[in-house]
Amino acid sequence: MGDSWTAAPGVAEQARSVLAVAWSCTVTVGGGREELVGAHTVGEDGRVLLRTPRDGADIADGADSVLGVAAVCAPRGEPSAVLEFADVAPVPVRHRIRARVWLAGRLAAEDGRWVFRPTRVVLRRSSGAVAVGLEEFAAAAPDPLATAEARLLTHLADAHPDAVERLTRLVDPASLHAATRVAPLAVDRHGLTLRIERARGHGDVRLPFHAPADDHAQLTERVHVLLSRASAAVCPRGLQRQRADGDR
Repeated sequence: MGDSWTAAPGVAEQARSVLAVAWSCTVTVGGGREELVGAHTVGEDGRVLLRTPRDGADIADGADSVLGVAAVCAPRGEPSAVLEFADVAPVPVRHRIRARVWLAGRLAAEDGRWVFRPTRVVLRRSSGAVAVGLEEFAAAAPDPLATAEARLLTHLADAHPDAVERLTRLVDPASLHAATRVAPLAVDRHGLTLRIERARGHGDVRLPFHAPADDHAQLTERVHVLLSRASAAVCPRGLQRQRADGDR
C-alpha cells in the first residue's frame, strides 16, 4: 500500500459499525428513557428504523411507551430524541465498553414504525469524543468484518491462546511491563487490537495489517502474516517471566 494508507477505520465507519452490531439502544425523548432490544435497523443513508415494544400496535397509541407519549406531546408528532448505542467487546476484558455512539435528531412515524433522522452524531472512544459529519456518516458503510467480529475474536481467544501470546512478540516490550493477561479486543479490516491488562489498569496495542481485509479469507491471510512476523521475533521478557511464574 502507498504511504497515504492509514491502518485504521475512519470515525464515520466506526460509528456505522457500532450501529450495525449493537443489539440494543437507549432512546431518550420527552424527558423519558426507554431501552429497545433487538428493535433497530439502519438504512443505507444512516436513518435508524425503530420498532416499538408493542409490535403491531399503532405506534402513537402506546400510552405505556416513552415514544408514544412523546409523539402525542410533540409538535407535528415528531419529537426530538437522542439514541445511544454501546460497542461491547465480545471477549471478556476489563471495561468492555469500547465505544459509544450518540445520535441526536427527530423521530417521525412512517408506515407503522419510527424513523429517526440524525442531526448530530458523536463517537466517544477512550481517547475522547469526536463529532461525525452528517454527510460522512450517511455515506459510510460498516466495516466488512463488523458482523463477524464477535465470532472471530472469541474463536481466537478460546481456541488459539497460543497465537495471541505469539502476537505479543510484535508489541513494544515497554507496553508489556507488568502485564498479567493479553486478550484480543477488536478486529477490523485494517488491523487487530490487543488488550493488555495489568494489576492496575490496562492498555491497548494495535497491530496493523499490511493491507485491508475485506472478507474472512483475506483476514485469515493477514493474521497469518502477523503470526509469521511474530514467530521471527523475540518473545518479550515480561511475558517470559509471566509464563514462568504461572508454571510454578
